[in-house]
Amino acid sequence: MKKRYANAALVYAVIAMVFGVFYREYTKFSHFTDKTNLSVMHTHYFLLGMVFFLLLMLAEKGLEFSDEKTGKILLVYHAGLNVTGLGFLVRGLTQVWGTELSSGLDASISGISGIGHILTGTGIILLLLKIRKKA
Repeated sequence: MKKRYANAALVYAVIAMVFGVFYREYTKFSHFTDKTNLSVMHTHYFLLGMVFFLLLMLAEKGLEFSDEKTGKILLVYHAGLNVTGLGFLVRGLTQVWGTELSSGLDASISGISGIGHILTGTGIILLLLKIRKKA
């Protein structure tokens, strides 16, 4: 399981770097200088992706908390993080493009991001409960 956590950390580190470069270059290319949600994708993927899985790897090394249910919890976490990232991407692109959103579309984007946050939070809590049980 430690190798699985290390692999996830590596994947999220690459994703974070890609989004960091994308934000910087795309806004520069578009001559966009205001604030945009694209700017937070880099840090979210580094912290909630790479750092989170590196910490899980260390916790696994010390506590060996993973079992057959851990994979399902991780699916919830991965889904939540990436749905949240999708919300940031959609919101950020509409900001760069200057798209006027209807109130329904605006609420839909926020709702999708909210679902991602709920899934991410649920995954974190369930993993912390597993870790606490083994500690």
